[in-house]
This record gives sequence, C-alpha cells and structure tokens, in this order.
Amino acid sequence: MLTCREIADFLIDYLDGALPVKQRVVFRAHLTICPPCRDYLEQYRSTVDLGRDAFCDDAPDAAPPIDVPEELVQAILKARRTE
Repeated sequence: MLTCREIADFLIDYLDGALPVKQRVVFRAHLTICPPCRDYLEQYRSTVDLGRDAFCDDAPDAAPPIDVPEELVQAILKARRTE
C-alpha cells in the first residue's frame, strides 16, 4: 500500500498515464480509502488543466509570470507534450 506522501510523489506520472500497471492499481486502491488524497488529486488535476488553458492561447511559448512556481510550470509543459 502507498502512503499519502508517495501518492503525492506519483501524481504527475499517474495523470500522464506513465505509471506501470501494478503501481497504478496500488495508487487507485489508496484513493479508494483516502478521501484527502482523492481531493488532492482533483485539485492537482484542476490546477494542471487551468495552467494548460492559461498558456494555450495565441502565444504558447510566452514566458509564465514570474510568481508561478517552477513545479507548476514543469507540470504544464509535461501535460502539453502528452497531448
């Protein structure tokens, strides 16, 4: 079984469909018993989606605002590459 911390570590890979089958099964099993992790996953997914939408306009290569966390920028860029 994964811990909540491990769930957070695997979020990007889970959302990208990059987790191996066994890990994905264990990841989903944890989500079935842990409402806080389910909530966190949905918030994270929403953040990535909002970020993707924010940067997909007329200037897709425009630099993000300076106060955007680097982790968020990287998640958005990774999500764009998988589309």
